[in-house]
Amino acid sequence: MPLSWNEIRDRAIAFTREWEGASNEHADAKTFMYEFFGVFGVPVRKVALFEKAVKKLDGADGYIDLFWPGKLVIEFKSRGKNLEKALGQARDYALGLKDKEAPKYILVCDFNQFKLYALEEGTEETFLLSELPKKVQLFGFIAGYEKHKFADQDPVNIEAAELMGVLHDELKVIGYDGHDLEVLLVRLLFCLFADDTGIFMPRGVLKQFIHERTSEDGSDLAARLTELFETLNTPEPRRFKNLDDQLKAFPYVNGKLFEERIRTAHFSSRMRKQLIDACDFDWSQISPAVFGALFQSIMDDKARRNLGAHYTSEKNIMKLIKPLFLDELRAELESIKRSPQRLKAFHEKLRSLTFFDPACGCGNFLVISYRELRLLELDVLR
Repeated sequence: MPLSWNEIRDRAIAFTREWEGASNEHADAKTFMYEFFGVFGVPVRKVALFEKAVKKLDGADGYIDLFWPGKLVIEFKSRGKNLEKALGQARDYALGLKDKEAPKYILVCDFNQFKLYALEEGTEETFLLSELPKKVQLFGFIAGYEKHKFADQDPVNIEAAELMGVLHDELKVIGYDGHDLEVLLVRLLFCLFADDTGIFMPRGVLKQFIHERTSEDGSDLAARLTELFETLNTPEPRRFKNLDDQLKAFPYVNGKLFEERIRTAHFSSRMRKQLIDACDFDWSQISPAVFGALFQSIMDDKARRNLGAHYTSEKNIMKLIKPLFLDELRAELESIKRSPQRLKAFHEKLRSLTFFDPACGCGNFLVISYRELRLLELDVLR
């Protein structure tokens, strides 16, 4: 489990005090990097190599100061040296690496100044050693925190929409449409996502259930799905004692998603195969923040290739909610992190907040807001 951000900031403060005034690349760089990784609770020797030999594009030999395969390249210079030149060196080194080793980040540093480049996002952050405690979240990838990112028209989202859209169209052709069709597809979307993200355990139980417990011609698929939905809607203590073992593996899902009775659909062998194909897709790549848009695009075949038009991107949502309430809450948490009593009151405050989106379409504003509040809550509880 990653260290809490509070702990990381405390370590960063101690680190900046310890290294204030250091300047010599050859004498201090390696120790500096050992202790820098220690700020994030990561033993550098377990993830990275020093002085990694690499062939540059021009055929010349080079040596990467610190190399974390597939993640990070660090190029160090003595204090006051040209960091743009160091960046050029680091990029040359990165281009000489195999594709699977190519870094996502480049960091150049002269003990006092840091320049961090996120290559996939094309962003750059420059700051001083004294500012490190305020900038630690830029290095969440070192600590083990994954950065959330969503593309307005992510090909993965489009592929997912196509998979479910085909099934939607087949059901509509046979006359299964309207509210019942929408509820069925929402339930299937949830189950597919749950099967790949650890909500259903072990992973793959949904595909196994459909593959092993339904006929190849699809004639009993609808009935078996109805059994599954009823099971998901029933708390474990209230389930029949002789319930099928494969159904027992599915957890109770509250929230009334599976409560409503809907018409029973009829599936063919082709439609059964389409659902199994959807099971084979890795739904863990899909963020819950795009589920509303994904569902909208499934219901409209003309919209599937314009998936990004159906929802406000996370980037734009964050532009709104940060100044609206998130920055203030984060600042408040930072100011009270050493007071257990005030942290308890802050936790209660978080739990009491209510948000209303009057123009709610897909619900992405509310999903992102909830996620950010939940991250704050986890920071309080650590």
